[in-house]
Amino acid sequence: MQQCPLEQLDFAELVRPSEVIAWPQGPGEPLALTERLVAQGPTLQRPTLLFGLTQSNTLQPSVARDFGLHALNGAGNSRRVTAVAEIFPAHLSALPRLFRSGDLRVDVCLVQVRPLADGQFTLGVICDFTQAMLQKARLVVALLNPALPAMRGDTIVSAQDIDVLVEGDERILDLPDAEPSTLEHAVAQRVAELIPDKATVQLGVGTLPAAVALALRGHHGLGLHSGVVSDAVIDLIQRGVITNAHKGPDAGRTVTGGLFGTQRLRSFAEGSGLFDMRSADYTHQLSVMAGLSKFHSINSGIEIDLSGQVNAEVAGGRYLGAVGGYVDFVRGAQVSPNGRSIIAFPSTTPDGRHSRIVASLGERPVTAARSDVDTVVTEHGVAHLRGCSLAERERRLIAIAHPEHRDALGRVSQQNKDLHS
Repeated sequence: MQQCPLEQLDFAELVRPSEVIAWPQGPGEPLALTERLVAQGPTLQRPTLLFGLTQSNTLQPSVARDFGLHALNGAGNSRRVTAVAEIFPAHLSALPRLFRSGDLRVDVCLVQVRPLADGQFTLGVICDFTQAMLQKARLVVALLNPALPAMRGDTIVSAQDIDVLVEGDERILDLPDAEPSTLEHAVAQRVAELIPDKATVQLGVGTLPAAVALALRGHHGLGLHSGVVSDAVIDLIQRGVITNAHKGPDAGRTVTGGLFGTQRLRSFAEGSGLFDMRSADYTHQLSVMAGLSKFHSINSGIEIDLSGQVNAEVAGGRYLGAVGGYVDFVRGAQVSPNGRSIIAFPSTTPDGRHSRIVASLGERPVTAARSDVDTVVTEHGVAHLRGCSLAERERRLIAIAHPEHRDALGRVSQQNKDLHS
C-alpha cells in the first residue's frame, strides 16, 4: 500500500488512457478525491466516470469536456449530467455480478475509509455494490476519513485491497430528510393503513418514505430490511415501532446497504449496534426477501399507465430516476409470505396540471412491468391489481386518479374497449 498526501495526489500518474473510474453512491463519495480528479481532468487522457446517485456538486455538465460519463441512474444531483451521459440501466441486485464479470467495467475505484483497531478499514456508510467494484478494479485509491462511523459487516475493507491511501478529509455528505408535502402525508397515511403490525418494511429515501415513517408511528413490532435508510428510521426504532423481533431472518437487526442521512443517523447506527450493513448480494436478493415475514416494500414512481406499467426513470424527456432496486423490491415483497409491494405517489404532478396515472407511457420506459405491479396508492385511494384483468386494472386505477382527470382517462379506457370489441 502506497501512502500519499492529498496535495501530492496526481491522477495523471495513476490513471491509464480511457480507463473507467468509479466511486460509491451518495454519502460514500470521497469528496477530496472526486474534486481533485475533476480539477485535474484537463491533464488526463479522457477517462470515463461511472457513478450512481450523487449528492455533491462534483458532477457538472462542463465535466463532459474532459471525461466520458456513465450513469447508473439519474437520482439526486446525477440528473445534472444525464443529458450528456450514457445511461446503464440495471437492477441493483445484478450490479455486483456485472462488475465481477467485467460486463460492467471499472478500472479505478475511489473510496473513503476509516481505519479500525484490528488493522482493517471500514467504508462506514455504504456497501451496496462497492465491494464488487473494489474486487474488480485494477487500482483502489482510498481517502482516510476518520469521521466515518465504525460499521462492520460488508463495509469491511482489507488493507491488502487498497493500493493508494490518501490523507485526509473529514467531510461526509449529509442527506437530510426533506419535508413531505400535505399530499404526500395523505398518501403515506393510506400506505400505513395497509401495513400490519409485525410486518417487515422496506423504506428508501425521499419525501414520501419520510412521510410513511411518520405515518407508521402507531404501529408495533415492525422489522426493517432496506437498500438504504435515512434519519426517519431513528424515531421508529427509539419509539419501539421497529423492533425487528418478528422478521424471521436477521431477528433483532436492521439490515441496510447504506446510511443515507445525517450525522444523527451515523452516530445512532454506530452507537446502537442494531444495524447490519450488507451488500446488494444480500439486501436485494429474492431468496432473502422470500424468507422475511410479511415483507412490505414501499416505492414511488413518476407515472403509471392504465395497465399498471410504471415509469420510474424519465420525466419531461430527462432521465431523472433509476431502475436501481425498484423491481428487486417489487418482486421480493410479493414472494414473502403475506407480503405486499406498494407503489405510492400523489395523483398529480406538484403543479396539479398533469395526472400521474396516464393512458399510456408512450415511448417512456417501463421500469416495472404490469405483471409485477401489486398495489398502487394515491391520496384518493388504493388500487389492488394483483390477479386483475386489464379491464379491471383500468377501472381500479381510474378510481384513484385525481377527480379532474378521471373523465379523460375513462374516455381512453372506453376507446380501448371499442377497439377490441
